Amino acid sequence: MTPQAIARLVGIAILIFAATLMAVSGTYVVKPGFRGVEVTLGRVSPAFKPEGFGFKAPLITDIRQISVRQQTAEDKAECYSSDLQQIAVDIKVLFRVPESSVVKLFQDFYGDPFQSLVAPRVQEALKEVAALQSAEQIVKNREQVKTRSLEIARRKVGSLLVIEDIVIQNIALTKELEHAIEAKMVQEQEASKSKYFQQRVQIEADTAVIRAKGEAESIMIRGDALRKNPAFVDLQIVDKWDGIAPIVIGGGDQVMLTLADLERLKTQKSNANPAPAAPSPARR
Repeated sequence: MTPQAIARLVGIAILIFAATLMAVSGTYVVKPGFRGVEVTLGRVSPAFKPEGFGFKAPLITDIRQISVRQQTAEDKAECYSSDLQQIAVDIKVLFRVPESSVVKLFQDFYGDPFQSLVAPRVQEALKEVAALQSAEQIVKNREQVKTRSLEIARRKVGSLLVIEDIVIQNIALTKELEHAIEAKMVQEQEASKSKYFQQRVQIEADTAVIRAKGEAESIMIRGDALRKNPAFVDLQIVDKWDGIAPIVIGGGDQVMLTLADLERLKTQKSNANPAPAAPSPARR
């Protein structure tokens, strides 16, 4: 090949390489769940790039991608309660970057948005809430602590980020404090059991008094009815009578016997004294 032909081939190859480089560097693809920030020679465009394919100035423009999906990060906060007890709180924070804050977040905050913006505000909010309650109250009212901390953290972060939720995974106390709270809870349970027993005894005593009063009033009412209506006793006797007329036999004691009792006594007497046998005829 002649030198001219070689030079022509090299020129064509350079043109193809340059065209390919320009085509590659002049396009971009923003992944789903992300938004692009356009940076041209150090200058940031005020509008973000939506997800998908697009064109940009080759070689001098770069597209930085920022996630707008909900993200989850774990953290730990060291707090002091109102009674000066040290408490370690393990938390999980759910947050996301709104589209309107993508460019501002890229310009004003460096690195991970959680470490630079969310974590310090959440820890500060937890410390503020914990400082107003005792260690025992923090353990008992963890849902209230979480709700109040979430409100304060959202107010501190503002509209730059959206804190969806704060999950308190664990509240760690010192061993001495755990034993003290456990002993106090046992004492409260024993006191509750004793109070319940006393209430039950009092209820049983009140019930017995009410029953005794009812029986006394019933006796008084029956006695008053007997005094006012003597025939009431006769009516009771008639109700209890079985239809057999009694017979009075005896002297001073006046023993009450029925006809059936008389028949039974006759039968017993006849069995005890059998009739004498008839004399045999005289022999001749």
